[in-house]
Amino acid sequence: MSQHFSTHDGSAIVTDLVSVIVANREYLSEVDGAIGDGDHGINMAKGFAHCGRTIEGRQLTLAEALDELTLSLMEGIGGSMGPLYGSLFIGMADEVRGSDNIDAATFAHLLRGGLTSLQDITEAGVGDKCLMDTLIPAVEAFERAQTAGASFSDALDAMKSAASQGRDSTKDLVARIGRASRLGERSLGVLDAGAVSCCLVLTQLADSIQPRLAR
Repeated sequence: MSQHFSTHDGSAIVTDLVSVIVANREYLSEVDGAIGDGDHGINMAKGFAHCGRTIEGRQLTLAEALDELTLSLMEGIGGSMGPLYGSLFIGMADEVRGSDNIDAATFAHLLRGGLTSLQDITEAGVGDKCLMDTLIPAVEAFERAQTAGASFSDALDAMKSAASQGRDSTKDLVARIGRASRLGERSLGVLDAGAVSCCLVLTQLADSIQPRLAR
């Protein structure tokens, strides 16, 4: 059997996501403060931390844990990020409901499902200086690697690399959506906070899965 991980590690994997966002609370707000309200880290940490308390001590599948994360973000985050990240995570969860093990092909569906769900509520794309600049290249990189026959672990490495490059690309972009778009050329030269938080999420997701991969 190809490399895979158990969906019953869901609580542990999502707890890792909670930890990385809470740990980067100040950094994310600092990035956001350059061209936004400066509350991205505060709001994200609030929503993720709520999820962490909700799932503590519970053995949930990945879909169940992502469901709890979705609820926490939808209900606990102000502005646009709650619905955006909520849509991403519910789309991911829907792709792995009922699965016991997740291999690279299934994980590719999870990523694409999250992206498609997000695209149902926003027309934003690569070049708009937003989380899509991280997410879309990362999803496509994983799909390319998986289709080309790379191991699950190597495909995750490709996803992480593309996420980092996508995040960094936002520094040279002019914001075309959201409040930062009102700044025009003044939004150049700084990272987008949503792209940064998305990179943190995808990188931690990969880092949590890789040690759990079995043959």
